[in-house]
Amino acid sequence: MSETSKVWIDAETKIADAVGDEHDQLRLWLRLYSVSRLIENEVRRRLLSEFDTTFPRFDILSQIERAPDGLNLGELSQRLMVSPGNITAVIKRLVEDGLIRREQNPDDRRESFIHMTPLGRATFAEMARSHEGWIRSLTAGLDPAETRQMLGLLRKMKGRARRALTEERVSSDRE
Repeated sequence: MSETSKVWIDAETKIADAVGDEHDQLRLWLRLYSVSRLIENEVRRRLLSEFDTTFPRFDILSQIERAPDGLNLGELSQRLMVSPGNITAVIKRLVEDGLIRREQNPDDRRESFIHMTPLGRATFAEMARSHEGWIRSLTAGLDPAETRQMLGLLRKMKGRARRALTEERVSSDRE
């Protein structure tokens, strides 16, 4: 972890641990963000050191692995919440490495579907096993009941955030 990241995470901890007041929702977001970054940075480091791969490559393989019929670039970019242009170069390298293949849509030559190759499936399966082990070790201090409770609360928070965004979009469309 970089020294700057460590300083930011330490500062966030001080803010998030402050006595509760009207800023609790901001503190919650700061805590979620810092925990996510802390774990993500470690996963990135381990993917690079143990598999010589990047988080974006892992993320793309993860999405393709879940789609046995393949994904087109638009579907993949939606799942990853990035623009197609952000993943084009990564896709090209994964094809060159033999982990995925592109198949042109016979009904629309402008569209292609991305599929996992047997090598890609085997490579991803090994990375996914390690990834799950890393996450288990990084969250080992939570007992199963706490994990389920946190999952429920985060599901509720995600649903509320989505509703708020939808309401804001509808409101701005009316203006």
